[in-house]
Amino acid sequence: MKRRWVINTPPEAEKIATLSKQLHCNHVIANLLLQRGVTTAEEAKAFFNPALNMLHDPFLMKDMGKAVDRLEKAISSKEKVMIYGDYDVDGTTAVALLYKYLKNKCEQPEYYIPDRDTEGCGISCRAIDYAAKNGITLMIVTDCGVKAVEEINDAKSKGIDIIICDHHTPGDNLPDAIAVLDPQREDCHYPYRWLSACGVSFKLAQAYNERHNLPMGDLYQLLDLVCVSIASDIVPITGENRILAYFGLQQLNESPSLGLKTILDISGIDNHRDLTINDIVFRIGPKINAAGRVESGNKSVELLIADNEAKARSVANDINNFNDQRKKLDHSITEEALRYIKQSNPNRNPKATVLYNPNWHKGVIGIVASRLTEYYYRPTVILTQSNGVATGSARSVEGFDLYHAISQCSEFLENYGGHKYAVGLTLKLENISAFQEKFEHIVGKTINEEMLIPQINIDAKIKLSDITPDMYAMIQKFAPFGPNNNIPVFMTENVTNFIHSKQVGHRNEHLKLVVVDDTRACKDRSGIAFNMGDLYPRISKGEFFDICYTLQENEFMGKSDIQMMIRDIKFKEE
Repeated sequence: MKRRWVINTPPEAEKIATLSKQLHCNHVIANLLLQRGVTTAEEAKAFFNPALNMLHDPFLMKDMGKAVDRLEKAISSKEKVMIYGDYDVDGTTAVALLYKYLKNKCEQPEYYIPDRDTEGCGISCRAIDYAAKNGITLMIVTDCGVKAVEEINDAKSKGIDIIICDHHTPGDNLPDAIAVLDPQREDCHYPYRWLSACGVSFKLAQAYNERHNLPMGDLYQLLDLVCVSIASDIVPITGENRILAYFGLQQLNESPSLGLKTILDISGIDNHRDLTINDIVFRIGPKINAAGRVESGNKSVELLIADNEAKARSVANDINNFNDQRKKLDHSITEEALRYIKQSNPNRNPKATVLYNPNWHKGVIGIVASRLTEYYYRPTVILTQSNGVATGSARSVEGFDLYHAISQCSEFLENYGGHKYAVGLTLKLENISAFQEKFEHIVGKTINEEMLIPQINIDAKIKLSDITPDMYAMIQKFAPFGPNNNIPVFMTENVTNFIHSKQVGHRNEHLKLVVVDDTRACKDRSGIAFNMGDLYPRISKGEFFDICYTLQENEFMGKSDIQMMIRDIKFKEE
């Protein structure tokens, strides 16, 4: 697939030179820092040395005082408290965090994860009825609730107070809860807007700790859960999230909770290297998600709060089996969806995909939407039938505001919620065609043609001679990497084969490159280009080309070297 290279606009040369001099670093590092908003030596020191005392005052969040007041009352009066959360990673980690924090403060707190098939996402009527029947007088709702106006009115009428810990975009009217903790509120002036729901829940616990002058050590031990939520929910790893992720990864590597340690063990993750955000995104998060997709998110919480090794191992094995089932469902539905698109009207050239099949498994349609978005690179909505209505997941491409587009189709929807790039929605079956028509019309009218071409964002153009051990070591200090703080991508122009490039892999599908960008200096640099083996004939003939790549340390036979991980190759006429 053709890719569009977008080179970040470099900061002013004078600013690069000044910061480079202040930090005694090369211009490449100074450039990267300035692009991330780090403009002075003092800011660079804070960036490279995150500290927990840099976390914001939790009471700066709107309604935090009200939330702590109500929690204090519940604890002192020995009220029955229930923690309610969505069934995905962010929701289940948030529920686990609050449960572990409150279990020695409240009178036997309960937790509740809705069933994906019978209750759907958000606050369910069944959960409110359960709380009312069981004497629950306070519900702490996390990773949902900010748009649940009717449900919270229902809870109030039954004598149940609600504290919301959400991070989704609110609707026109906020629910009448005791407290609505959501940095996305227009009237909330909290310094950082992009917390995960687990992060918002952590801030509630932090506020309670500060109000009562409690030691922070036990609370900080829960940061491994916050880090897993940050990575899995794909929120920006900037500002406060970066601090939480930094120390959460540290906790995950040095002393993870029993539940997370058991997941690491059954995943076969090498314990001789430090875990990264990518390990969470691709290996840990999917397993935690699998329980809610295939059976019940309660299993995930059960594992995350486990304090018995035998129990943790048993639940983890169940979750591993759920993940295997999830993979099979995901693969078969994705293949079916791709066939359907290929067999549809060949003259149609939509800029969006909307597919409906009443038999598709509700638990994996979000994954299928992501896979189809990657395959065709256009906004995608996948719908199935559940409880007599159509329910779906939507995913977007870089730069296109999916939430705004779907909000313009609200007359056909029963409910919707989410972010710029991922939205969940429900609608009546009879409205599917009208929704599809309007959604495709809105996308076609508003999407930029360039957005339909996969984009590679390039941080800087550099020469191969710029790549040194010192430069690589400094880049590692930018971690943890993730959205808005991605691992730097570099571009080097006019490189050419330096004798030893070759095809590798069982079918010669990959390229092992050895290239130079100055044939006089003969300073070569090696790299690996996966699934680009077909380019070898041109490269072997000595053609000049441009490469974009990230850097990675490669160890072989006791020796280490800095290797380029090639993202794309373009020959000069391209």
